[in-house]
Amino acid sequence: MSEFSAHIIEADSMFYEGPLESLIIPTEGGMYGVLAHHQNVFMAVVPGIIKYRVPGEKDYREASISNGFLRIYNNDVMLMIEAAEHPDEIDEARVRAHEERAREKLLSQQQQNSFEYNLAEARLRRSIARMSLKERNMF
Repeated sequence: MSEFSAHIIEADSMFYEGPLESLIIPTEGGMYGVLAHHQNVFMAVVPGIIKYRVPGEKDYREASISNGFLRIYNNDVMLMIEAAEHPDEIDEARVRAHEERAREKLLSQQQQNSFEYNLAEARLRRSIARMSLKERNMF
């Protein structure tokens, strides 16, 4: 299978850098797949779970990600996100606490502007994605 160069960059570190055969990312419009020689594109990414296949590996790797941007240019893919975690890096108690706080913020109608609402919604999406990934990889 053909490969492309990939850079998955967190706000403070490099999460993955190297060749990939495919990458699947969450967007507002649904899951978006990338293969080698994909057309050039720039788009927003939403919190969720990415899947990526490294050459020579049979299975996809998975990670939970926050919001960010995807840029594809001349067979080079750059995914810039605030944070990413593999399933074994997720602290279940911490995620559940974040999820609860985000749900409380969404339900609260006091002093809530659209920015605060959108931020709480993004945090809730990320918490749900993180727990989903953690639960799928518990065995």
